[in-house]
Amino acid sequence: MALWGGRFEKSIDEGMHDFNRSLSFDHRLAAEDVEGSIAWARALARADVLDPMQVQAIVAGLEAIMDEIEHDRFHTSPEDEDIHSAVERRLGEIAGDVAGMLHTGRSRNDQVATDFRLWVMRACTVLEAALANLQRALVTSAERGLDVPMPGQTHMQPAQPVTWGHWALSHVWPIARDRTRFAAARASAAVMPLGSGALAGTGFAIDRVALAADLGFDRPCENSMDGVSDRDFALDFAYAAAVVGVHVSRLAEQVILFGNPAFGFVEFDDAFSTGSSLMPQKKNPDPLELARGKSGRLIASLMGLLVTLKGLPSAYDKDLQEDKEPVFDAFDTLRAALPVISGCLESMRIRPERMAAALDPAMWATDLADYLVRRGVAFRTAHHVAGRAVRAAETKGVALDGLELEELRQLCDVFEADVAAVFDWSASLASRGALGGTSPTALAVQLDAARWAIGEGEGGSAAKKSVPDCSA
Repeated sequence: MALWGGRFEKSIDEGMHDFNRSLSFDHRLAAEDVEGSIAWARALARADVLDPMQVQAIVAGLEAIMDEIEHDRFHTSPEDEDIHSAVERRLGEIAGDVAGMLHTGRSRNDQVATDFRLWVMRACTVLEAALANLQRALVTSAERGLDVPMPGQTHMQPAQPVTWGHWALSHVWPIARDRTRFAAARASAAVMPLGSGALAGTGFAIDRVALAADLGFDRPCENSMDGVSDRDFALDFAYAAAVVGVHVSRLAEQVILFGNPAFGFVEFDDAFSTGSSLMPQKKNPDPLELARGKSGRLIASLMGLLVTLKGLPSAYDKDLQEDKEPVFDAFDTLRAALPVISGCLESMRIRPERMAAALDPAMWATDLADYLVRRGVAFRTAHHVAGRAVRAAETKGVALDGLELEELRQLCDVFEADVAAVFDWSASLASRGALGGTSPTALAVQLDAARWAIGEGEGGSAAKKSVPDCSA
């Protein structure tokens, strides 16, 4: 029986039923719906709406449904409009007429908002664990080449020497911020709307603070109209997912370039590569390309949800049925992508010899300017002199360290024989010892901070955290 319809004389149009139906996607909220219903039944009992026998029968029936869900034995009916009607129908089959008491004082408006928030809270925990594993893969890669020199780039042009470890760790910190965003999204979701009714609040003496505690929420919502319509938590989740997509896409783009033979800095493991149906020599970084591509999907999920919400009046509107699919899709996309990207990074081989071969002596220009500054020359003057030295080397057809001392002294008489010490990659890296820099000391500090960020302290890489499932 439908959960509504007493004032209607006609049956719903078949096409309208299909259009209105949300069970095809909100079935994912089945466990949360049962969990919320058990807590609601007990809240009704505390309010003396249900007697002990009634609440016992209802809770036993709901626990039986939960067992069916957990063992994939819960079946829906073509007449079920949504997961809420499916659970209530099944409860009636198990518990009988007492099932009709469960919905006392509750609306599907506050019910679905509660279910969805519970799901999002758990999804945030799942993705935070997957992101921690991605950080772990980056830290492991950094450890393998912490002090291996490579060309750093700005504008995709050679800039200054860095190390592989420094580059790999540069992607740990955006992921740390992503984890913070999911923690914030979880906190945003942890406000309970149950007890808001359709919009005006429940008509029974429900202890909403106790109910929130029963369900693991931080607190109940302060306003019933806001409680049934607030989807900021869904936006927070979709935003966090979209930013992860951007960060992973940037990481993937760089690694794809590094794997191109023109760079040859890394070699991808066969297990995370594909071939060509036509060209036998090809070894393609498909998982990285897919991750780069799926960032557009994640951004689209966020944009679609923003547009859905922007024109809604207060309280509940049916438009809010469109809130779940973008969030579910964002979750599914990241849950599939993150472990694969982690595996790709962990398994790829770095090639120090190719990185060394790509170091351009012109990148010593900044060190040359710093040399002059340490001898009292103003930086702007030193910058100009170093630029003229680069131009002189190009004109002469030699590398920057190929200029003779007298040629340098023609540009600035501050140069002495000890300028030769500038032209050394290790010296260049070691000179940048400030926190966050490329010196061995600074990198050791950063690596330790990265380990702490993923909960491993100074003990090095621990085993992967298992990533729980969050309900397909």
